[in-house]
Amino acid sequence: MSAARPLTTLRTIAVVAALPLLLSACGYGSDAADDDKRTEVAAGAEKLSADEVKIGYFPNLTHATALVGVQEGLLQKELGGTRIKPSTFNAGPSEIEALNAGSIDIGWIGPSPAINGYTKSDGKNLRIISGSASGGVKLVVNPDRIKSLDDVKGKKIATPQLGNTQDVAFLNWIAEKGWKVDAQSGKGDVSVVRTDNKITPDAYKSGSIDGAWVPEPTASKLVAEGAEPLLDEADLWPGKKFVITNIIVRQEFLKEHPDVVEAVLRGSVRTNEWINANPDEAKASANAALKAEAGKALPAEIIDPAWKSITFLDDPLASTLDSQAEHAVKAGLLEKPDLEGIYDLAPLNKVLEAEGKDRVDDAGLGTEQPNS
Repeated sequence: MSAARPLTTLRTIAVVAALPLLLSACGYGSDAADDDKRTEVAAGAEKLSADEVKIGYFPNLTHATALVGVQEGLLQKELGGTRIKPSTFNAGPSEIEALNAGSIDIGWIGPSPAINGYTKSDGKNLRIISGSASGGVKLVVNPDRIKSLDDVKGKKIATPQLGNTQDVAFLNWIAEKGWKVDAQSGKGDVSVVRTDNKITPDAYKSGSIDGAWVPEPTASKLVAEGAEPLLDEADLWPGKKFVITNIIVRQEFLKEHPDVVEAVLRGSVRTNEWINANPDEAKASANAALKAEAGKALPAEIIDPAWKSITFLDDPLASTLDSQAEHAVKAGLLEKPDLEGIYDLAPLNKVLEAEGKDRVDDAGLGTEQPNS
């Protein structure tokens, strides 16, 4: 990192907050099982331009395209003799660090770390090449303490991490209510309590928080503990869609192995198509992947409502990413970013056209340059 402050940064908060995860993880991320049938290369299958492609994602329902694509062998099928090497991560900053270090080539990730990773490198390290999921974020509250949206004032509400995608969304919602909160400390008309999703249910049970603005399945875990949904973030967006998961790639890998990138994108598109055509089977597949990679499957009372709130799609919903960046600027967590060039949707649009699907738009933030 240069001595000068990056042009745009979430105050380096996301990186600092991720240090415990970086230190506790094996390398940059935990290797998912890659010696089983999910990543087996078919005998005699022809390799593409790389022997392997290293992909990263979270053991999280909003990353179900990757979970299911690996679990069902749908991604590996498109790669032929080029083998997938999967790794899982617990936070966006650690995945960005892995991408920058070359430990992964392609990753599923949320919008805030994608923006931060792009701007901190002055646009040199990554590109967003596809969407993956929309929605799956809710404000859930203790119904004994909060009965209406106005009752949120004066209460303690958890978000996953200072400067992360849900934190920015909640701070923006607070501002639109006309309430004041210091973004750094979380103190003000609402107490914003940054809490790791893993311990948020315990914090709720202990009474130390009154609710949480969180992604699935954490929201449904809280509901299982007696919380009630008060607001679905999708209701705040035009068409009830906003990006929650993107697919990103190392620019060097995109330049050197466009055929591999295209194959992964084709696998992602076909996986999303299969998920949407077979929702119950896909939900079971995602849960099996969670059990294999995180050691524990989700019970029906959690995964069923969580799954229904997520939309799997190929469109990166680029205009909503731009809006999310504006919300971070307004909250004082991000300097005005230059996001021009963050998208390269040419490989995805090539795949979509071949599949008979509509092209997607980069909202003026991309460059569709030939990669061959």
